[in-house]
Amino acid sequence: MRKGIYILPNLFTAGSLFAGFYCMVSTVNGDYKTAALWILASSIFDGLDGKVARLTGTSSKFGVEFDSLADVVSFGAAPALLMYCWALKPFGRLGWLAGFLFLVCAALRLARFNVQVDTVESKRFVGLPTPAAASMVSATVLLFYHFGWPSSYNKLAILILIYFLALLMVSNVRFNSFKDPGLIKRQPFAFLVLAILLLIVIAAEPVVMLFTIFICYILSGPIGFVMGWPRRRRLEKALHKGYSEMSGKKQQ
Repeated sequence: MRKGIYILPNLFTAGSLFAGFYCMVSTVNGDYKTAALWILASSIFDGLDGKVARLTGTSSKFGVEFDSLADVVSFGAAPALLMYCWALKPFGRLGWLAGFLFLVCAALRLARFNVQVDTVESKRFVGLPTPAAASMVSATVLLFYHFGWPSSYNKLAILILIYFLALLMVSNVRFNSFKDPGLIKRQPFAFLVLAILLLIVIAAEPVVMLFTIFICYILSGPIGFVMGWPRRRRLEKALHKGYSEMSGKKQQ
């Protein structure tokens, strides 16, 4: 701290924090659509601060801690307050408990990430990332406004969604981090064509596609976890068998 701090990446983190705070201001004022848009803006700033720090060689312990504290506000408190005021208030205690569970799970997810950052593979996130959970909340609100549905429409599904997102954040389900270096290497020409077609579809229906992309990413974790269960069981049995054989040899 005596040597000073890096300004550029921490400015992006401050921008993410500002977006999260303004989301709460818009929520209190009853402008839920604007609040949802500010969550997406916060996600963009959050994605940029780490990349800027790595590209410019300005990563620091201070930046990591500042980023985590900002994320608790932007991706924990802000979406929890938005969903409670927008749709969960009629549920009473069950509604505000859902909002609190989302907030505390986001904080736990960030704390666990900071502890495990040097011990887990970078290609996978353990638990649903908090920006993805918050962006799913934002996409849901925007989808309702896009189709003109009131917040009272299908309230139970929204309540279940919040509990589902909260539990996924603290689960051991793994999600793709898209940090694989192979993604930025040369790819077949067809990949470029598919990417352009995807951009056209997103431009045609941005709100619907945004919701679809986030729901597919969120479901990819549980689906991958279920599909990989037999393989993990075989591996655990093999390891247990090997451990038993080694213990038997030592006793002899």
